[in-house]
Amino acid sequence: MSSVFSRLVPRTLRGRLSLVALTAATLLMVILTVAFNTVIRHRLQHQADDELHTRGAAVATTIDASGPAVRVLETANDRLLDTNVWIYTGTRLLEQPPSTTPHSALARAAATLVRQGGTHCLTADGPAPARLCSLPVSGSQSTATVVTALDLSPYRSSATTLLLASLCLDATMLACTYLLTRLAVGRALRPVGTMTDQATQWSAVASEERFGAVRRPTELARLGASLDALLDRIRAVLRREQQLTGELSHELRTPLSRIIAELDWWEARPRSAADTEATHEVIADAARSMRSICDTLLDDARQGTTAPGTAEVMATLHRLAASLEAPVHVTVDAHGAGLPLEAGVQAALLERIVSPLLANAVRYAASHVTVTARRESGAVRIDVGDDGPGVPESFAAQLFQPGRRADPDDGHGGAGLGLPLARRLARSVGGEVTYDPGHRPGARFTVRLPAG
Repeated sequence: MSSVFSRLVPRTLRGRLSLVALTAATLLMVILTVAFNTVIRHRLQHQADDELHTRGAAVATTIDASGPAVRVLETANDRLLDTNVWIYTGTRLLEQPPSTTPHSALARAAATLVRQGGTHCLTADGPAPARLCSLPVSGSQSTATVVTALDLSPYRSSATTLLLASLCLDATMLACTYLLTRLAVGRALRPVGTMTDQATQWSAVASEERFGAVRRPTELARLGASLDALLDRIRAVLRREQQLTGELSHELRTPLSRIIAELDWWEARPRSAADTEATHEVIADAARSMRSICDTLLDDARQGTTAPGTAEVMATLHRLAASLEAPVHVTVDAHGAGLPLEAGVQAALLERIVSPLLANAVRYAASHVTVTARRESGAVRIDVGDDGPGVPESFAAQLFQPGRRADPDDGHGGAGLGLPLARRLARSVGGEVTYDPGHRPGARFTVRLPAG
């Protein structure tokens, strides 16, 4: 039964609201129709009783009850007055309509009213329904009772006609209600459909357009605000996904290049067992570096923050400098020798922060790259400088914007993602990466991280 009912229920919101409106209107129409026809029937019955009382009073004027015996006087309208009129003295019938017999249904109903005494009315149902009313006539020496009857067929015909007319009116009103409700709801929901299509299109292209810029009714304004928030979240997710993809490809490019270079070198000509073992070691080290890169970036993407840890700063810097195989000279120095220098981050994360800065310095340096580390006021400071052309002043404000490069055609590889990644990772652990515009010659970047 429930499955049948669920199939009958409209699937669209417009259909359901129209069905609810039709149901409510039907209940209201039924109540109003029943009440209206009940009032009409009572009103018609009251009119019939008034007519019977009027006729009874007219007949009573022809009855003389002043003597010991009741007499019925003859009048000019005697035939009209005798129509459906019974006259009793006590319970004895004096006169009755010529068309009836003492044992007919109307005669029995009239006798019942006489036995009840007083002024009463009743309805005699049958093939020809009638309404009967009694009226006592009291004299000085005797009492009579006049019973008048009235055919109810015209009244019931009028009531039936009114009932059919009200049912036709109800059907017309319900049809109009359903159609108008569908039209009104459809018109009201049309902006919702438009907003839904726009939201789908905007989310697909990551558009900057939003619904809050257009004035709408309160309900649609709230819906627009919810959709705007949803679009902002989708846009943030898309940006985060694009950023993660770009960062992974950027960071994995260097170890992947080492693997390819080693394989090309190994396949160029026959190698000894020692050469093969060395190649395997380089490939394994690059693979470990790739796994570390993936773990670090994915953990940061999943958690938004990086798990705490400590790293030996100088050991990490020397390992990074050794892995560069740069044609320029790289110097790693620690100010304050003899003091343990530890950063409050994991070693893998420290590598990911410093590696893009060191790779950029090697890429643009003329002959020398200097990396220095020191402790200062509860933090570890790492400076990465080079003697290259430096950063153009006009581009300094865009250094840490993803995908931006001062000169994409300068002949150096790069996607403009290393510096933004370094700053983002440093900030995730409470640190910072900055550019020193006053350093000359070349460029210098400073990393500040919590001390371990």
